[in-house]
Parts: sequence; C-alpha cells; structure tokens
Amino acid sequence: MAEQSGLINSIHIDVYNGVYAPREDSYLLANAVEKYANGNVLDLGTGTGILGIVAAKKGCNVTFADINSVALECAKHNAKINNISGIFIITDMFSNIKNKYDTIIFNPPYLDNSVDITSDIDIALDGGVSGRKYINILLSNFKNYVNKKYNILLLESSINKYEMDIKKYNAKIIASEKAFFEEIVILHIGD
Repeated sequence: MAEQSGLINSIHIDVYNGVYAPREDSYLLANAVEKYANGNVLDLGTGTGILGIVAAKKGCNVTFADINSVALECAKHNAKINNISGIFIITDMFSNIKNKYDTIIFNPPYLDNSVDITSDIDIALDGGVSGRKYINILLSNFKNYVNKKYNILLLESSINKYEMDIKKYNAKIIASEKAFFEEIVILHIGD
C-alpha cells in the first residue's frame, strides 16, 4: 500500500453513501499531487475531494468537479472540515469546465465493464471497455483545458494498457504499486 505523507495524514475525510472511498489508488495519486500539483488545479471526478484537498493544502487554487452531486456535496463537506475553499462544479468530464488549469488530477473509473460491478458506486468504478472510456476522454480533450505549462496526473492500471499512453503522450510513470491482479501507476504528462 502507498505510504502516506504527513500532509495526507493531516486530512480528515468523511465518505458519503454512494461515493468512492479513498483506497490505495487514491493515496498513491495523493502523494503525486503533493509533489507535482501547482497553480490552478482541476480535480476531475473529485469523489470525496481528497486529492483536491491535498492540492489546496499545498497552496493551489482548486476546482472540484464531479458528475455525481452526492460526491460533490461530500467534497464540499470535506473541504469545509479541512478549512479549504474552492470552486465546486457538477460536470460530466469537461462538459461544464470553462477555465484553463496548470494541473489536472484524475483518478478515473478504470475497471473494465466486463467485470461484474454490483455496488452502489458503479459510476466510480465502471470505466467501459478495457476501463479506458474516461481515460480516453481526458487524453483527447485535456489540451483545451490547460495552460501552456501544465501537469496531468493520471492514475491508470495495467488493465488499461497504460504503456500505449506513455509513448503517445510522452508520459512518465512517477509512482506505481502492484495489487493482487494489476499494477496501478501514476502517469505524469506535461512539464
């Protein structure tokens, strides 16, 4: 399991029903956020808000964005109890995003939809065919939403065949962790 930094350990997170609870993947990405996030940050698919809160605690201006209104309320609550302010937007990926950002953080639903998903948080898990539906949307559109110098912090799994994104986007693996049936990686695209 990803070792948590002091900043992450200082954050309190409550989880609402129907919202993806932070797990190993969240903590692995949170460590990368603490190291690489800067400036104006878009926490896309914010869930509980943990990643945006980490970015805000290090001084970033954060937009918390999610398609799930319950997740966005959860993120607002968690931001408040951690003394963080931000902008909160209901959006289906980039549909309601108007600004440009220095950093985009994304922990996408990355499970292949052929996997039997029966929980009440399907939307946070179902990544479509090969788990790439939302990953592909991000990678096809992010350049419209970033400043000239930018950081994309993207979590992927070996299920998603992340190797092809390394080559196509000149991405670097900045963190990885082996799970019982997959390898989870954090890809960094940008400066």
